[in-house]
Amino acid sequence: MHRFHIPNMSCGGCARSVTQALLGVDPQARIETDPPAREVRVDSALDESAFLAALQQAGYPDKP
Repeated sequence: MHRFHIPNMSCGGCARSVTQALLGVDPQARIETDPPAREVRVDSALDESAFLAALQQAGYPDKP
C-alpha cells in the first residue's frame, strides 16, 4: 500500500479529484482519502512513481 501526504487536499471535492487522478493510473486500485489528515492511501501493485506523477499533474503533489 502506498501512502501520500497531500497538503492542499482539504475537502471532499479535492478528495474526489485526487481519487479520479489515481484511478486514471490504475482503475482497479483501492483508494482511501482522509481530507482532515490530508492523506491518501492507495492499494495497488503498480509502482508508486506512476501515482506521484498523476498527483503532480492533477495539481496535488505529494509532500513529505
